[in-house]
Amino acid sequence: MKVSLNWLKQYVDLPADLTPAQIAYDMTLRTVEVESTENTGDKFHDIIAAEVLEVKDHPNADALRICIVDIGEEKPVQIVCGGSNLYPGEHVVVCKPGAEVYWHGESELVKIKETKMRGEYSYGMICGADEVFLTDLFPESREHIIVDLKDIPCTPGQNIADVLGLNDTIIEIDNKSLTNRPDLWGHYGIARELAGIYGCELKPLPKIELDPDLPAYDVEIKEPGKCRRFTATEIENLYVKESPMWMKTLITNCGMRPINAIVDITNYVMMAVGQPSHAYDRTHVDGRKIVVRNAYKDEKLVLLDQNELDLTEDDLVVCDAYGPMNLAGIKGGIKDSVLPDTTGIILEIANFTAQTVRKTGARFNEKTDAAMRYEKNLDTQRVDDGLALSLQLFRELYPECRIVAHADDYPVVTQQEHIDVAQEFLDVRLGKALGRETIEGVLKGVGYEVEFENGIYHVTVPVWRSTGDVSIKDDVLGDIARLLSFESFEEQPLTVKFENSVIQRDVTLERRLREYLAYRCGFNEIFTYPWVDDKYIRAAKVDMEKSVRLATPPSEELAVLRSSLVPGMLESIVKNLRYFTSFRMFEVAQAFEKGVYHESTETETLPVHRKYMTGCIVGKDARQIFYQMKGVLETMASYCHMEEMIMVQEVQPAWADRNAWLNLKVGNACVGSFGLLSVSTMNDAKIKRTNAAVFEINVDLLKPFASRTNVFEHLPLYPLVEKDLSVIVDETVTWKQIQEAIGGKVKELEFKEEYRGNQVPEGKKSIMLRVKIGNDDSTMTSEQIDKKMETILKTLHKRVGAELRTE
Repeated sequence: MKVSLNWLKQYVDLPADLTPAQIAYDMTLRTVEVESTENTGDKFHDIIAAEVLEVKDHPNADALRICIVDIGEEKPVQIVCGGSNLYPGEHVVVCKPGAEVYWHGESELVKIKETKMRGEYSYGMICGADEVFLTDLFPESREHIIVDLKDIPCTPGQNIADVLGLNDTIIEIDNKSLTNRPDLWGHYGIARELAGIYGCELKPLPKIELDPDLPAYDVEIKEPGKCRRFTATEIENLYVKESPMWMKTLITNCGMRPINAIVDITNYVMMAVGQPSHAYDRTHVDGRKIVVRNAYKDEKLVLLDQNELDLTEDDLVVCDAYGPMNLAGIKGGIKDSVLPDTTGIILEIANFTAQTVRKTGARFNEKTDAAMRYEKNLDTQRVDDGLALSLQLFRELYPECRIVAHADDYPVVTQQEHIDVAQEFLDVRLGKALGRETIEGVLKGVGYEVEFENGIYHVTVPVWRSTGDVSIKDDVLGDIARLLSFESFEEQPLTVKFENSVIQRDVTLERRLREYLAYRCGFNEIFTYPWVDDKYIRAAKVDMEKSVRLATPPSEELAVLRSSLVPGMLESIVKNLRYFTSFRMFEVAQAFEKGVYHESTETETLPVHRKYMTGCIVGKDARQIFYQMKGVLETMASYCHMEEMIMVQEVQPAWADRNAWLNLKVGNACVGSFGLLSVSTMNDAKIKRTNAAVFEINVDLLKPFASRTNVFEHLPLYPLVEKDLSVIVDETVTWKQIQEAIGGKVKELEFKEEYRGNQVPEGKKSIMLRVKIGNDDSTMTSEQIDKKMETILKTLHKRVGAELRTE
């Protein structure tokens, strides 16, 4: 949000020695995060107002004119210009040598120099609006139009920023830091904070009393749960004209575009007090009636930008007697817009609930300045500020205007919060004993009402902060601390004594898991949002009955918190396949399920959440990535210093291939699974032309070792004999069975390769394995070697039906 320092000074007299940099610093530490400050006058250096004294034809160019111009110096200067609206006595904008402008449509700034144009000397440049940053203030109807300062008081030589009120400082605030502060979405709210910070007096907003005998305009709110207040004021004797320059300048400096006086008043009021408003051409409100209701089924609305919306029964609309006129709190419709022939309006100033505006805006992807303010949950009393300021401006800009009808339908009033805060509570939490006078002064400076009795501050929260922002004593404490500045509190030494170290084996294990996957196995760690797109949940075949749904999701399809990390991994695979054909990723994060969980106290109730770890290996060769994943998981226990995971096939994961999957068990508990993604899962997730092996493990069920269990073993004193064997076994025989059969008869056993081909009978496979054998007390003889190998072969034949491969 952009805030004008000139505008703020209309509401509060700041200390004279206060610099914009200091204001930005203090606001960041005490109120909101300031991203930057900009002096809008800096870019207008060497750009001045001037008067054209004489206009002559150029002898060598029909499209150019030679102008004699008074620029406020001793002698007039000659400037060659191609403007089509030049005339003697005209006040224009001139760029002197050294000024920087956009030269005739160039995208980069160009520094003006004295030059010759078609043989005639030219001192500087007479400018059009698009050349000197003035397009919003002087929109051009055609090319070659120079800025005419007619009716704007100025003298030759005066800097154009001074002429137009463009010497301002714009403070840009990070919108995220304003999310919980609806009172700060207007200049008056920011001025109130500055008054509190610097101990200055805040000037009051205008008040207005309407004639109690005014006829009532017909307004009906059918959804008071969505529209808490709606005022409609009918004003006649208006016409479309330009706003005064002071208003256009302030609006432009704050990032909006002036339209006409009627529309500009509504935008000005919104930026002044943070209260959106809307003007309807009164001749377009059929039946002289306004109804605020939910849209009907299959009802449509065409917005100002010609975008046609198919409304739902959950969308709130403002209607006349016959149909919708605008999307409540978001954007006006084409039917109700102010047109060049408008002579009277219905001024709407209303209060719509945050959830209503947020849901409808998200549904139609409409994010307007009005919607952003309503989404923060405005107080209903702010309507009075918006109405008073609006009517004051209409009377100032249109002295002949007349209010002919008014309505104020007010079903729900924002109630002020009342909070008791003990002096002892403040002393302990602040770490500093503050006097009563200091505390009362800080709170009253930003609108609180405070009474002190028996060590208790009875605090009445201002209505603009009673919208969920300030509701408990800790919020009041926070306001005291930030307004005094956290820098004003001295550091206090810790009173905790550390007598021994705390061993958190679960925390250590999690770190080891991350390091093992990242450093040793080449995985990249990812971080995803806790909400998941429904299509990836369905693709992973996750049961959504146990899932937790968000009351106010970021969007309709992101309403479910993850109960498994696999859907989020599917989405990450899809996104990364746009850039890579093979990769490895993992994530360690919380997953959530319906249920009750108390994190710290019985009063703090959360959904059940557990820590999971998921990972994937993506590549073309399904067999290869499956075995790579298997190897990663098999060696995880030894590197991460935890109990070994046993691989079995018991319960197939819903997302896995029907054959290529395994469960992971620690003791009797199943801690996870891994496998190749099934074809249906990849099709539903739109994973194409590749394969992916995925694992998911419940980290909470993994058991880290309490201490090291390494056993020292001597290196062999006598050389080991290495032998390779190729045996033929049934397809159903696993490597695990071979390990169990002969693992205890050899020093080392290693799988080398698996083969199927012409030399191997159907239903069989050839396995090459490598064994290392030896004696503990002597070198093996040939006879001992042959006998040992014969024993190994006999054992393999007996246990798994293995036959020595001879060809």
